[in-house]
Amino acid sequence: MEPAAIPAWRRRTRGEHRWPAMAVVFGTLALQLALPGDLVLRPWWLLPSVSALLIVALLLINPGRIDRRSRVERTISLVVVAAVSLANGLSALQLVAGIATGSIGDRPVQVLVSGGIVYWTNIVVFSLWYWEFDRGGPARRAAGEAQHADLLFPQMENPELSHGEWEPDYFDYLYLAFTNAAAFSPTDVMPLRRWAKLTMMLQAGISMLLALMVVAWAVGALRG
Repeated sequence: MEPAAIPAWRRRTRGEHRWPAMAVVFGTLALQLALPGDLVLRPWWLLPSVSALLIVALLLINPGRIDRRSRVERTISLVVVAAVSLANGLSALQLVAGIATGSIGDRPVQVLVSGGIVYWTNIVVFSLWYWEFDRGGPARRAAGEAQHADLLFPQMENPELSHGEWEPDYFDYLYLAFTNAAAFSPTDVMPLRRWAKLTMMLQAGISMLLALMVVAWAVGALRG
């Protein structure tokens, strides 16, 4: 097959920039600072500061495109994702516990705002996991090494729906995470590998729990 006839997601390409994903993470970390003190790890500034430093380090190591594999770069990137995941996981647990025990029932505005922040951060966290692990991560996708899809996007199954240079970038994974959180199930992107199915199932379960707890609390507060 001629190189031009091979879809971009199956051959070597220039790779995508890291800054869109890191910009979303920066914005999400800023939102985390708005959470009340009893919903974050103490000291409150620790995980956001560490994550921000790691992001700066990533951008200094490679300010351009992710088109080469670097063990240091990938390790730092995964640590960033793990740190944001830890921060949001703790906030989610404390929010659910606070609603269940009634300890934050006298702060309706904070409950609704905190629920929205935790819900959005959960979307960002899972978008990063999808982005980092689909077909081995951004660098391996750019190298065109993985020929079998972990996550099947519509353009992969129907290449006539896009131009020949199309391949998924971070915002496609952010959209995947958002729709999975909103519908509690796959929409237009299908998980093919077991890790993808389990990850999407975990995200849907967490999103459903958060939504049900906050909605149930809101209904109770309105009736009260």
